[in-house]
This record gives sequence, structure tokens and C-alpha cells, in this order.
Amino acid sequence: MTDAKNSLTYADSGVDIDAGNQLVREIAPLAKKTVRAGSNSDLGGFGGLFDLKACGFKDPVLVACNDGVGTKVKIAIEQNKHDQIGIDLVAMCVNDLIVQGAEPLFFLDYYATGKLNLETARKVIASISDGCVQAGCALIGGETAEMPGLYKENDYDLAGFSVGAVEREQVLPKQNIGAGDIILGLASNGVHSNGFSLVRRIVEAQNLGWDAPTPFDHEAPTLGDALLVGTRIYVKPILAALKAGQPIKGLAHITGGGLTENLPRVLPETCSAEINLNSWQRPALFEWLQESANIDETELLKTFNCGIGMCVIVPKDAVTAVKQALASFGETVYEIGTISSMPGGSVQYSRA
Repeated sequence: MTDAKNSLTYADSGVDIDAGNQLVREIAPLAKKTVRAGSNSDLGGFGGLFDLKACGFKDPVLVACNDGVGTKVKIAIEQNKHDQIGIDLVAMCVNDLIVQGAEPLFFLDYYATGKLNLETARKVIASISDGCVQAGCALIGGETAEMPGLYKENDYDLAGFSVGAVEREQVLPKQNIGAGDIILGLASNGVHSNGFSLVRRIVEAQNLGWDAPTPFDHEAPTLGDALLVGTRIYVKPILAALKAGQPIKGLAHITGGGLTENLPRVLPETCSAEINLNSWQRPALFEWLQESANIDETELLKTFNCGIGMCVIVPKDAVTAVKQALASFGETVYEIGTISSMPGGSVQYSRA
């Protein structure tokens, strides 16, 4: 018979199952906010269900993505501000789905922490729910893991998983991208969710705290607020343009690697991209980062989005129509470059 005085429980080791169950009950309404055709908002099962037939696809191809938030989450933890970080998580996945022409259908999250703080977890998952609403996808499940000894008590990390679908004949990029096509750039709303290891290093070197006045943006109360703005989700404007028959040939989500490494991912080897760096006003945030750390221009363009969060490749004769379609949904659209006949699928920069 077990000696009750020496008996250990899972809670004694730092894992509170009751708190996890309470969290599931509290976030159920957040999942219901994201319900869409084909989804089931019930949480707590072993898996989330989704009815693809209910979405009306005829010959669909499924597209799956997963991603995280990176060290941006450290800034959220240090400031105890968690109302944007889940939007980043969703954006990093669904913006990759739309690049293939896919409509995001559902999303699952993974939340790992040293000790489950119900208030923090609720705020994080509420922001994930907000991101799913922006993307039009359903939050159908996820996983919460308490891992004492692996994470510090107040630390957490996030991973997201999303699945979308696209009709087979509408998969992007198209094979007819070629010389003369135009590259449109959709404005970003900040650093988004990559390059934050360098951002944090720069802030530290400048001896600034997250509560310092923003040195580059007077609209944001503090430096931390400016850096925590959630990644822009481009799904609904682009989906609307595609469904309206706009002749979009290719899309590139500008994340880690910047324009330099992300545009080539959608280009055929028979051509390259020529980008005019004077075709948009680089936001003051990126100028501040570059000047604060004396970052070489090549390094800056390879690390940050520099004000362009998504590229859209269209035929020259469709530029006006596509720009108008995207602008009607609130996007700021720049004509930033062209596709050239230079082979190799690279990106060339100029200041024409």
C-alpha cells in the first residue's frame, strides 16, 4: 500500500492538469468565434474535424503549413503583452498558404510553457482566435503543454499549423511567369515576425527598454508597442482578387530572407526579378534599425521585409485592375519591379 505521506502527484512535479482543463473550458468561446463552413468548434476531442465537402470545392488540392513566432515572443513575455502575438502565429502560416492560391480552412496551435498561467494563455489564444477571424479560418484544436525544467516558469513558445485548399487548376505560382510581368508590393505594418534576434540585439545595444518612447514612430506609445504590432494578414484581399478572376501569376510572402530570398522561390529559372528600391517609402522603423546598427544594405534586405510584406506578380496589362482590387480592401499597393529575361531566378536591385 502506498504511503500517503511520501506519495507524489503530477502537480507536485509542476504540471497542473486541472488548470489545463480549465483553460480548455475558458477558450471554447474563442474557438466558436472562428466557425466557418466545414468546421466544428467543439474542443477537447483527440482531433479536430473538418468537412471539406461543405466548402464547395470540386477538385481540391490540400496545402499545409506550420510556423512559429520566433524570438518576438520574448518581447511579448518581457512586456506581459500578449494581445498581438497570436495574430503573428496565424499570419506566418496563412500568408504562406495564400501564396499557393489556397484558402485557409483551419488552424491548430501548440502552446508550451514552464507553468501554465491561465490569464496569459487565455490572452495568447484570444489573439490566435483574432488572427483566425482575420484569415477566415477555423480554430479547431490545439495543444497546451506544461514543461517545467525545460522552460522558465513565465516563458512560453508557440507553434501553429494550418491547412488550406485550392482548386487544382488554380494552384500558384503559374508556369507562365516571364519577362515583362510586373511585381506589385503590398505594404507591411512593421517587422512582422522575423529578424527579432537582431532587433533585440539592437535595442539592447542602444540601452533602450521596451517602455522607452518610440524613436521612429510617434503614433506608438512605446518602443515595445511599435515592435509588437501583429503581422499583417493578406488572405482576404488576395482571395477576393483571385475569386474575381484577377490574373495573378505568383505570390511571395516576404518573411525571413526578405525580398532577396523569398521572391526567387516563385520564379522559374528562366527569369529574374528587378526591384526598384525607390518605388516605395521605406518605413522609418527600418531606417532606424539600419542606422542604429550600421547594417549593410544587402544585409538589411536579406533580413527584414523593409516595408513590403507580400509580392504579387501580374501581367503588365492587368496592373491597374489588380492594384484597384487590392486597394479596395485597404491594401497599400506599390509597383516595385519587373520580371526580366535574365536567367537564374535571382533578385537584382536598383534605385531608378
